Amino acid sequence: MSNIEELTLFLSILRNESTYIVGTQLYNDFLVYMPRLNKFTFSIHTQINNNDIDIDLPSANDILNSFTKIGYRQVDLYADDKLTNNTGYCHVYSFPYHFDNFMFMTNRFPGGIFNTVRLLVMLDVHPFENDLFKIISQNFPLLQRLSIDNREPQKTKQHSSTIITFPHLYKLDVRKAHIDYAVEFLFDKNISLPRLTYLFIEYDTLATITEGFTNDAARRTCAQIKTLLITEPIVRPENFLSYFSSL
Repeated sequence: MSNIEELTLFLSILRNESTYIVGTQLYNDFLVYMPRLNKFTFSIHTQINNNDIDIDLPSANDILNSFTKIGYRQVDLYADDKLTNNTGYCHVYSFPYHFDNFMFMTNRFPGGIFNTVRLLVMLDVHPFENDLFKIISQNFPLLQRLSIDNREPQKTKQHSSTIITFPHLYKLDVRKAHIDYAVEFLFDKNISLPRLTYLFIEYDTLATITEGFTNDAARRTCAQIKTLLITEPIVRPENFLSYFSSL
């Protein structure tokens, strides 16, 4: 490893009874053994589950300073400073961001421009509000695939006065999302998805928001869908195929 000059690291790790990965730990564990390293591109996501011990978590500033101390100043991050249900998340990455995947975004996302990202996975135990999706549409201009894992309902039902547009998004997975997020994305008065053709969703959610495939709120978006993935077996109601006219 002593001859390595460039290193790219994309890491997602689950740690039990521990804390977040910080810059000083990275240096002490392996960067110190790379004296010729002059370029380090990284994305490091840590999920911690602390059920049996109480550990003081580093703040976002603490984590940022830990990378500054080892010589990396072009860094951004978001992190939970307190656990919820014994779980916390931290994502720290070099900037500008060079990866095509952005994994496990929480509602602490600080913003930034991510022109390389095509896949975004959102995961949190706190709700995602409409304002965050507006930021994402602006910060991820070439986003093609989006997965939302969040069982918490939105606290505010207000939406932007202008329709949010994801011009390149063709694949949406809301299978593990509260019904509010299906409403957010499939009702065309909220969000415009002109290229959406692939939808992964629970049948009960779909039947509820479309009022048994009769209302017009989601009809335009659903009419575009060419691939619909539903995990449970269903008996299609009479007007199902007219609602999903592209299947």
